[in-house]
Amino acid sequence: MKTIINFTSTMSVLTSLAFSQSINAQGTFQNLNFEEANPVAAGSPYPAYDVTTESALPGWSVYYGGTQEAVVAYNSESLGAAQVTLLGPGNTSGVGVIDGNYSVYLQPGTSLQGTGSYSASIAQVGTIPSSAVSLTFDAWQPMYATPFSVSFAGDTLSPVVLSTGESPSGQAYDVYGVNIASFAGQNGQLEFTVYPPWGNSLLLDDILFSTTPVAEPSIAALTSIGGLLFGARKWFARR
Repeated sequence: MKTIINFTSTMSVLTSLAFSQSINAQGTFQNLNFEEANPVAAGSPYPAYDVTTESALPGWSVYYGGTQEAVVAYNSESLGAAQVTLLGPGNTSGVGVIDGNYSVYLQPGTSLQGTGSYSASIAQVGTIPSSAVSLTFDAWQPMYATPFSVSFAGDTLSPVVLSTGESPSGQAYDVYGVNIASFAGQNGQLEFTVYPPWGNSLLLDDILFSTTPVAEPSIAALTSIGGLLFGARKWFARR
């Protein structure tokens, strides 16, 4: 009989939090859950799939590589080109909405002509609430995808997985958190980026500032988990 150790579940027990003290007034940041979307066709050759960035992601800017984009996709997955997609009502792609009516899907890749290699980013300039202690968000990546990047004012953040979940439609996701008390009250750009190659991607939703700190695993807890996994590996090797 094979025994499976769920590392994510173990970490969730160690880091589980009830973010009951979330901050409703999000400083000058807006549309952090993407529910302000009102998609308007961009007038491109693909009217069923292309909408304006301004209407799809109010408050956010979209970049492929270092180039800002005025158009994003709607309810479609890229087959190779860099693409940011608003997923919403009527979505029949293979990736589902995490919460509410809308989620955002970032895919790096080539140009539309199939050349080059470009990251996919969304970014917004704002002020972190003065009482904020942590930042949390929901996200999903395909198995084996390269970790994504989160930064504020040019400083790279290092979020940890707090728990896992599943949307009513069956879309799996992780809840991430990072302590940001050192940035409270500061103005800067919050950016989420996924880097090439194509196949990496990030589904994103429910970005939230909170007054509750992220309980990152202690060294002792990590050591205990490491010992448990090492012991399990030796046990499997003997079978």
